[in-house]
Amino acid sequence: MILNCTPVKRLQGRIHLPASKSYSIRAFIIAARGGVSRILHASDCEDAIVAAKTAQALGASVSLKKDVHTVKASLPKVKSKTFSVGESGTTLRFLLPLLALHALKAKVAGKGTLVGRPNKHLCEALRRQGMAIHGAGEKESVPIVFKGGELSGGRVEIDGSLSSQFISALLIALPSLKNDSQIILTGREMVSSDYIQMTREILFKAGVDVKQISQREYKIKGGQEFKGLKNFYVPSDYGLAAFPMAAAALLPSDVLLQGNLDEGLIQSDGHILGFMKRMGVTFEKSDRSIKIKGPFNLKGDVFSLKDCPDLVPIMSILALFAKGTTKLIGIHHARAKESDRISDLRNELLKVGAKVSETNDALTIEPRASYKSGQLLDAHHDHRLAMSFAVLGCKIGCRVQGIESSHKSYPAFVSDMKTLGALI
Repeated sequence: MILNCTPVKRLQGRIHLPASKSYSIRAFIIAARGGVSRILHASDCEDAIVAAKTAQALGASVSLKKDVHTVKASLPKVKSKTFSVGESGTTLRFLLPLLALHALKAKVAGKGTLVGRPNKHLCEALRRQGMAIHGAGEKESVPIVFKGGELSGGRVEIDGSLSSQFISALLIALPSLKNDSQIILTGREMVSSDYIQMTREILFKAGVDVKQISQREYKIKGGQEFKGLKNFYVPSDYGLAAFPMAAAALLPSDVLLQGNLDEGLIQSDGHILGFMKRMGVTFEKSDRSIKIKGPFNLKGDVFSLKDCPDLVPIMSILALFAKGTTKLIGIHHARAKESDRISDLRNELLKVGAKVSETNDALTIEPRASYKSGQLLDAHHDHRLAMSFAVLGCKIGCRVQGIESSHKSYPAFVSDMKTLGALI
């Protein structure tokens, strides 16, 4: 589907921000591990719906009434089962070690952008634990087949340089084992560490304690009981708030973004607030809203997105209109998302006349005085590219191929932008 975006003279109004996809997925999967949970205002995006269905496939009952999901865990072990995780990479990774706890044999199927995404580091660690598990091809992508075996616990080594989801997956599974466990992170550098802390926060709310010994070591006591999440109010998603915030920063605007912006719950994409401040954007923030009046004279800088690779696309759009060069560094793992968020992003921005260069681990953007309007930009089936290109279209005008991919994380994106005055 192609979205036509016309330059906008002004954005004005208020919207309610969507709930965090990352917190919603963690809440559903951890709720399925034991006890009774009430999850309030969970995301209604495709990936969160997949996580809720996966919780059911793991034996939990999941019901929805007045925006409250009630999850009652049950822990049967079935002989054989096929799980379908759609395009949700997070749900896939969280599910893999749980297969040993819930099934004698299993197959995990995925589709779309999930086909070809790497799971090798996690599968290797699980095989060393005693699971007979193998994915397709060299990257061990979906479909993934589990032919039996158990998790042994003890010392678990895993490469943490590609995805923090591998570590979170182990943190969710290992507390149920009889033995204590120790996770040792190997690899060149650790990425997206805030997401590991996010997982630990939800585990703690469920009565499970994970101790961080150092940046590369976690200790998990065995025999822990998952007691349920009681009443967990899912916070609004800063990574999704970044799109209307960026649009408001680039255009004459008076925008109010409302939601649950509890700073007591960590979000890696919350770095967008500090990044935008460094670029010269001012806004008023409380625990219930963000108020922003644009436009602003943006300033380029060097930004490390090692812990927040999902912000690469929208930061690149802001950089197009900043004074001076902007460099986004520490982003090699952004290549292993729904798209290659370095090369695919760069190739599309070149269509509008942007000056963008790349290395394996960085993007450098130098602003131009003007850009070509009306270009067809391909989102490469990546929701964050699609929404970023729509924001660009509000500024210069463009067409976005694949806007439907925004349903993966932000189903109301197009209608929310229209509410603010976007001509899309």
